[in-house]
Amino acid sequence: MNDVIIIGGSFAGLAAALQLGRARRKVTVLDTGLPRNRFASHSHGLLGHDHKPPLDILASARQQLARYPTIRLVSARADSVSGAIDDFSVLTGDCESHGARRLILSYGVADQMPDVPGFAECWGTSIVPCPYCDGFEVAGRHWGFVWSGPQSHQSVRLFQHWTDKLTVFADGHDIPPDIQADLAHRKIPVVDGRIVEIAHHKGHITTVNLDTRRNIAVDVLFAQPRNRPSAGLHESLGLATVDTPAGIGLKVDERRQTSMPGIYAAGDLATPLLPSVTVASSQGAMAGIFAQQSMLV
Repeated sequence: MNDVIIIGGSFAGLAAALQLGRARRKVTVLDTGLPRNRFASHSHGLLGHDHKPPLDILASARQQLARYPTIRLVSARADSVSGAIDDFSVLTGDCESHGARRLILSYGVADQMPDVPGFAECWGTSIVPCPYCDGFEVAGRHWGFVWSGPQSHQSVRLFQHWTDKLTVFADGHDIPPDIQADLAHRKIPVVDGRIVEIAHHKGHITTVNLDTRRNIAVDVLFAQPRNRPSAGLHESLGLATVDTPAGIGLKVDERRQTSMPGIYAAGDLATPLLPSVTVASSQGAMAGIFAQQSMLV
């Protein structure tokens, strides 16, 4: 039996595996090979790996984990989970069963692309969600921002640390008068109408096209579409969740434990509002350490 099974082998899952492997715990990592940031050409903000392709960073991490004999990386999807603390069972898509004393859920989230032609084609290239991830590379250029709700006001204020050329697309949202007044004070134009198309050339945005027949040119478009967990294991387990402006996340305590004893969560699955490889790696390491400490006798 494994000490820990980690479901999801991106930044959070591999960081957890590293801590557990160094503690000489027996670990199996189940991964489908579809990390959320596979659409991005470069990953930013991770100390020691800034501006490297995320898939290259993950490949290097897997190579480094090979030196730990108690870690096993398995290319498989976890289809179901059953059991309880000290006796969990995970069944994979190829009908292989794995047992473990603890579980770490790090299968991440999937971004839900709006039904707008060109949006998905530009995602990760010229349509991005996070200024900390991509803002430096496009600082000072003309940014567009798709309004998505009350939380968008904070984003607009934040963006002004990177650029003074910003256009807000209301995209059918009613922006409250007091916020409209603040945007006007900041000299940030608001464009009404719904976005009906993203015109682009090989993923590089040229114009945002509206149902009002206006086509607005921007250099980059920041958007924060809702996301959903990449798998439904938390639902079948009945784990407590929290609803955020970005989507559903797993509720965890200060030790990364979910509402079910023995099950931990890390990464975007547990923090959908902070899509950062640094945060995911940190949380994964914490989940691994706390899972290991919970098995002390």
